Parts: sequence; structure tokens; C-alpha cells
Amino acid sequence: MPEVSSTYTAGPASPADGIDPSRAAWISARIDRLPAVASVWKLVALLSIGGFFELYDLFQTAYISPGLIRDGIFATGAQGVFGFSDQAAFASATFLGLFLGASMLSPLADRFGRRAIFTFALIWYTIATVLMGVQSSALGIILMRFLVGIGLGIELVTIDAYLSELVPKRMRSSAFAFAFFIQFLSVPAVALMSWWLVPQAPFGISGWRWVVLASAVFALFIWWLRSSLPESPRWLAQKGRFEEANKILGDLESRCLRDHKKPLDIPEPEPVNLEGEGRFADIWKPPYRRRAIMLIVFHVFQAIGFFGFGNWLPALISGQGVSVTHSLMYAFIITLAYPLGPLLFMRFANRFENKWQIVGSALGAMIFGTLFAFQTSALGLVFCGVMITFCNAWLSFSYHSYQSELFPTNIRARAVGFCYSFSRLSTVFSSLLVGIFLEHFGTPGVLAFIVSSMLIVMITIGGFGPRTRNLALENIAHR
Repeated sequence: MPEVSSTYTAGPASPADGIDPSRAAWISARIDRLPAVASVWKLVALLSIGGFFELYDLFQTAYISPGLIRDGIFATGAQGVFGFSDQAAFASATFLGLFLGASMLSPLADRFGRRAIFTFALIWYTIATVLMGVQSSALGIILMRFLVGIGLGIELVTIDAYLSELVPKRMRSSAFAFAFFIQFLSVPAVALMSWWLVPQAPFGISGWRWVVLASAVFALFIWWLRSSLPESPRWLAQKGRFEEANKILGDLESRCLRDHKKPLDIPEPEPVNLEGEGRFADIWKPPYRRRAIMLIVFHVFQAIGFFGFGNWLPALISGQGVSVTHSLMYAFIITLAYPLGPLLFMRFANRFENKWQIVGSALGAMIFGTLFAFQTSALGLVFCGVMITFCNAWLSFSYHSYQSELFPTNIRARAVGFCYSFSRLSTVFSSLLVGIFLEHFGTPGVLAFIVSSMLIVMITIGGFGPRTRNLALENIAHR
């Protein structure tokens, strides 16, 4: 068997922290030369399972609300606990928690490592979700949902940083597409469970509680996931822990060699700029300042389009004259497009710039969002709903890959978390606005709001986004 454990040439140590940039460059080059074989895809799948749990929790917002209203726990309109619709408050609490988790706690992943915070966030939101499932008042459910959102906010950012650092550059976009295929399977799963359980009360327990408490079984997978995932070698190199990084990469290279059945490519190191621990102020240095501002604007408006449709889908269908039971059935059919979109794009994702995939998916959402507003037949609603969902899924995996490429390892989670948190803050307020638009202008008014937001997404990314395709993470970060 050819030798796969790599050696490195010692280079000049960084005077700031004593870390050798040449060794960090060698670690990155060894990752980028890995072939796209089963061992690498297994790591992507393991991370994606964690994301499945997270999206299952996140998309409950749309599907359990009808059951909460039917049980008399949630009130509509100004009768809600905060003076407006409890469904809107529930969605806003979710995204306020997501905002705080992503903006305030995401730097923990830069400090303590991707693996540790990935596990911590899984435990956090699983416990909080179970506590939410046993509440009997609107206030209790909304407060617990806020805590769930904090854990979800940490998890989302950590997965993006983790995944971008574990895979070679030539398969980053496809890896994110595959990850979102697995993660988005959770959306039809929660829709199917809601369609089946929400109208019922098995064993005298309301169906929406069964949907929520199903999250408890996810806890059984947490330690298995943790034991099967290595720490990010790029993060370890950033911390000067080269022996740990070399051991992890040596094991991975050995497995890849067995899968590949021929020698691995020779690593081609590129200069790595190690900038210490990373501070919030570093986000505002060139070239990151321009990227951060671009992503903040993007996230404010993409969240309106993505969650404005996804979180309110049953209500939007009902607004077109469909009964609650049928709206849940149609919503389930439409959500099948969530995993289908990334799956279909897996083979093509690496052939196009992520920025143009974002622009194309936003354009598709605009076109079919406009058409959805004029549909009254079941076939028309489902077809346009499927196409909007397909475009939203395409947008999602494209921008998650894109944003993780724009910042260096030492501030990746911090910067992505800060910029990403604006999508959550946006949704806190847009959830209320969608409720108001739906009440006063109906489904066409909501969709006009969504379409306008997607136009701003296209202009922002198309006009100001840098190229990233097939470039090393360290190369992109310092362009």
C-alpha cells in the first residue's frame, strides 16, 4: 500500500502566535487533494443527519400551528398573547432565538471547535423542543420556542463552517447539495407527520404534541454522531494543533486510499495567512467588509422569500380557498421538492459559480411566486408551490456553500454567524408583516412581498458577489 501519511517542511513561525503557516498550508492542500470517494461522502452524510434534526425542528413552525389553534392554545388576530396572532408570535420567537444563537454564540465554534459546538447545539435544541411539547399555554410554548431557536442558530452556522472545511475544493458545492438533500428530507417528514397526526389525538394526546415530541428520539443519535465525526483539521491547524490535524488526516487519507484504489494526488500547498484567534473587528477589514455588508443585505431579503413561503405554506394555500385538511395534504406534496431540488443539482452544482446559482434560483422563485398568486385549482397550486420550493431549496444549498467560502478559518463561524443572523432578525419582523399582509391583502399580497424581496436578492449577489468556484478556501478568503 502506498504511503499516505504526509510530511511537511517547517516554515517561518508566525511572530504573533508561534504557528507555522507552511504546516497549515500543507494541511489544507492535503484536504483539497482528497478524491470524492465514499469515506468523504460519509462525513458529509453524518453532518447532514445533524442538519436533518435541526430542519425538522425549524419547519415545525408551519405545520403544528393549525393543531395549536384547534386546541384553543393559539389565538388568531389581536387576541393572541402579545396582542397579535400567536402563530406570528411563535414564528417570531423562533427567529429571534435563531438571531441570538447565530450572532452571539456562533463565535464559540471558532473558539472551541466545530465538533464540540455541533454536539452542544444538538443537545440544547433537543431538550428545549421536548420541553416545548409538554407546555399547555401559548406563552409557555412561545418562550420554549425561543430557547429552541437559540440552539438552532448555533447549529446552522457550525454545520456550514464544519462542512466547508472537511471537503476538498472541487466538491464543496456538490457536498452542500448532498447535505441539503438529506437535511430537506426532514421537511416532507414533518409535513407528513403533521398531515397524519395534527387532525387526530392518538391515546388522547393532541397530534401536534406527537409531532414535537418525536424530536426526542433524535437525542439517541447525538453521541453516535459525535463519536463518528472528527474535528476540522483546518481549525486544528489554525490553533497550532498540527499533530492532531495530521492524525485525523492520516486516518482519512488511508480510508480514501482504500476507496480510491490508486495513489492520491500530490498536495499542492498555497500560502495560508494565519491571523490569530480572530476578532469581531476582523470582519470589517478589507476584503471582508464588502462581503459582510453584501451578505447582510442578502440575508435580510432572502429570509423573507424563503421563510415567507415555507413557514406560511398551509396558510397561503388556505387563503386560496382550500380547507385546512386539504391544505396540509397539498403542503406535504409541495415539500417533496425540498430534497428533490438539491438531489437533482448534485451532479451540476460544481460546474457553475455559486453566485449565479443564487441569482437563478431567486429568479425562478419570483416567476413561480407570481404565478402562484393567480392559482385556484389544486393542480395549479401544487405545481407552482413545487416550483417555488424547488427554487428555494436550490437557493438554500447555494448560499450556504457560498457564504462559508468568503471568510478565513479563524473568523469563519463568527462572520457567517453574524451575517446569517440578519436573516433571522429579518424573519422576526417579516413573520409579523406576512401575518398582516395575509389578513388584509390575502395570498396575492404576501406573494408580492416575497417576489420583491427576491428581486433585491438577485441584484445584491449578482452585482457584488465575488467568484469562488474551484478555489481553495484560503485563496478565496484573501483575494
